[in-house]
Amino acid sequence: MADQKHDTEGAVRERVTPKKQEPTLYKVVLLNDDYTTMEFVIHVLETVFQQSPAEAYRVMMNVHVNGRGIAGVYPWEVAETKVATVTSIAREAGFPLRAELEEA
Repeated sequence: MADQKHDTEGAVRERVTPKKQEPTLYKVVLLNDDYTTMEFVIHVLETVFQQSPAEAYRVMMNVHVNGRGIAGVYPWEVAETKVATVTSIAREAGFPLRAELEEA
């Protein structure tokens, strides 16, 4: 066993450094409907997405005027949880508010 050597036959071995890759981010997009109130959308933005009242109002108006608004950008698991939370809260309150994921 002492005769075994880790010989690279004169070749220089490079140290491999792992590349750090940022996680893919996803947009959580709220979609407009004819039944969910503006106040409820603001409530969701303030509670689920921790937005200030002014930012929540801006996003809500985007949803109202353009039919959709970006509530936040997160890694996939966080974004998926936020979508499920929005759907759950909206159904409990009797609103059809929808949220979806889009790759950022």
